[in-house]
Amino acid sequence: MGWIDLHCHPLPGIDDGARTAEDGAALLAGLHGLGFETVVATPHVRSGVWDNRIESRAAAHEVLAAVLAEARRRGEVLPTLLLAGEHMFDDVLHDLLRRGEALTYPGGGAALVEFPYDTIPMRVELQLWRMAKTVRPVLAHPERYTPVQQSDERLDELVGAGAWLLLDVMSLVGAYGRRAQAAAERILAAGKYTAACTDAHKPGDVAVVAQGIAALRAARGEAEVQRLLRDGPEKILAAARVGH
Repeated sequence: MGWIDLHCHPLPGIDDGARTAEDGAALLAGLHGLGFETVVATPHVRSGVWDNRIESRAAAHEVLAAVLAEARRRGEVLPTLLLAGEHMFDDVLHDLLRRGEALTYPGGGAALVEFPYDTIPMRVELQLWRMAKTVRPVLAHPERYTPVQQSDERLDELVGAGAWLLLDVMSLVGAYGRRAQAAAERILAAGKYTAACTDAHKPGDVAVVAQGIAALRAARGEAEVQRLLRDGPEKILAAARVGH
């Protein structure tokens, strides 16, 4: 079975990802060429910047789907595309979860969340713990948050509160700076990541993703590549929402 990318931005025109449907299709084709059989589109849900909801995601998906259908008619092989979202961890997310309108992973048992890069919200451990009672929080690119870069203890608190950690493979080759790379290497060596992803935004990212996967393989071996890009993502997608 091929790899699963849990965090990618191919939907056109709704965040800082693909600008056009053609770019989104090229991004997906490139990821398939690397070995990804399934890609989850995770547009940002960030209040005042990208206020995406189910409706805006569906509209962008419809535009992309038409281009993907034409590409398949031409014989191109593309990954299966699933839909979720990347939520800023704030009151809007909690309200969406309460109303059943969050852009969770398929099945509703897990949701991708992110923090501001320079800070982690106060009392976030309690909020994560409460969320994990029904929907498991999957924390995007923890290596890119300054408090995590500065303290292993901070990361352990997040994991202890129920968060699953999602590595951005491009971090391993310095795409977000040396501090993020060092943090990614440290978390990886400690075996704390549940899964890995690409967080690719444009076709040009595919080459960097390939370098990141090569760095992961060189550092931890083929078994860890498969665990983070296949087994871990399968675990997250299989999560069942408690009480439903």
